[in-house]
Amino acid sequence: MKQEKNINQSILMTAYAVNPYKGSEDGMGWNFIMQAATTQRVIAITRKNNRPHIEKYMAEHPDGKAQYQQVQWWYFDWPKWMIFWKKGPLLSLIYYYMWQLSLAIWLLPKRSAFSIVHTLNFHNDWTPSFLWLMGKPFVWGPIGHHPRIPASFIRKQYGWRAWLQDRFLWAIKNWFWYIDPFVYISKWKARHIFCMNTEAAIKLRLPRHKYSIMPSVASEPVRPTVKTAIPDKFTVLSVGRFVPLKGFDVTIAAFATFYFQLSRAQQEKTQLILAGAGPFLPKIKQWIAEANITHCTQVIEWMPKAELEKMYRQSAVFLFPSHEGAGMVVAEAMSYGLPVICFNNAGPGAFVHPDSLLKVSYKNHGTTVQSFAAKLQMLHSNTGTYLHEHQLAEQRFNQYFLWSVRGKQLATVYNTLLHKRTPVDTKQKLHMA
Repeated sequence: MKQEKNINQSILMTAYAVNPYKGSEDGMGWNFIMQAATTQRVIAITRKNNRPHIEKYMAEHPDGKAQYQQVQWWYFDWPKWMIFWKKGPLLSLIYYYMWQLSLAIWLLPKRSAFSIVHTLNFHNDWTPSFLWLMGKPFVWGPIGHHPRIPASFIRKQYGWRAWLQDRFLWAIKNWFWYIDPFVYISKWKARHIFCMNTEAAIKLRLPRHKYSIMPSVASEPVRPTVKTAIPDKFTVLSVGRFVPLKGFDVTIAAFATFYFQLSRAQQEKTQLILAGAGPFLPKIKQWIAEANITHCTQVIEWMPKAELEKMYRQSAVFLFPSHEGAGMVVAEAMSYGLPVICFNNAGPGAFVHPDSLLKVSYKNHGTTVQSFAAKLQMLHSNTGTYLHEHQLAEQRFNQYFLWSVRGKQLATVYNTLLHKRTPVDTKQKLHMA
């Protein structure tokens, strides 16, 4: 790596995953760095395999030159001969842990180049950071928290193996939360912690003055389709990986229940679109066939970003019964003014507008499916409710889920730390309602 001269008051941001061409962790990493660069000079460190994508994107999108000039990219990785074993979720987790530790050691001689250190992703509350070794003001997050999937929503639908994998992951998380001393040190040394949801703060038992709520998800502004009535073609859209966490079993069962309550004429103008990929695709197709909705359901395994944007515009509602504590697609759906039907949880349930009537509480699987179906029916049959939920989605997105909002939140904390003020004064500005 060619090192450049030291920069005073630069923010060091470490992001294991950065790829401007992707969504999820990779896209979040890129967008957070770009938002920080709107107000600060940034030294961004990521893995070497991300470099070609970053440089290609910057060459193809010169309109972001002003932000690019604010960022120095440093790339760090172990030699290839040392990471041949990094395969599968568990071994990748071990490598991520060791990457964080070795990165901090590698940075020690370079610590005069920056004033604040910020561990950006992966976005979870159970793997520690080691940037506190720099002796600089340390920012952590946004860190998230995924609860266990309720047994009634995984064991029967996805099988014992999926249930055991989920519980095994939960056991690993508990090991980190309660045994790994570096998790304790990370939260103790951090000057400020961004939490994606309140559950992360509760699990880590963070004092009120130390954290603020900042979802990792956001999206770029779009010009949503102005809706003055319920769309004539009632398209129900759901996007995500085909894994138990995303709750596609509920999506399919709820849509089928709703669909067969409609008249024949209404059914002809109603469809379900599932966009995603994952190991449970065969199971998804099996459920669709068993529910007798193959004729009105599309499963799209992959589509270009432009096509997905078109899909958002053409849809009437976004159905997302995910159990997760985040959900990038929720922000994307709201950017197009789509009403979002979801669980009343710490993830999507906290992201949608507090006044929304489309949140479903957890009950047994059958009752929950009926509740989701009832929300679809409510939107399909009541123009006033539909338009109100459309307006709430737009309002919520513009207030909390623009990437520029994330930039302002970062700037508030960075400026507070640079000027050695206590973060308590800025706390209320950073919390979602």
